[in-house]
Amino acid sequence: MVNRNITGAHYGLKDWLVQRVTAVVMAAYTVIFGVVYFVTCPQDYFAWSYIFQSQWMRIITLLFFLSLFWHAWIGVRDIYMDYIKCTALRLGLQVITILVLIVYAVWMIQILWSV
Repeated sequence: MVNRNITGAHYGLKDWLVQRVTAVVMAAYTVIFGVVYFVTCPQDYFAWSYIFQSQWMRIITLLFFLSLFWHAWIGVRDIYMDYIKCTALRLGLQVITILVLIVYAVWMIQILWSV
């Protein structure tokens, strides 16, 4: 008899594609942000806040961070599935990770739209 331990099947291709797409989004944002940084050369808080006052910069920054959080979730979840064999512990860590990423996302939105 085969003892089958379900850890989360059928993620494969979708998660592989999500990892690549989010990596491309983050790389593109890094290039855009680098260009904006070297063009404006912000030296103080007001210069930095001026960069993020434009709606397009807020939106692409939001897209960057959401991509970062999704990318991180897939990576951490896969590490948990590969190395933590106790199902209860793995589930607890996954729930904690999801909650932390949600808190970070809400915090990031609050910061972006308070500038």
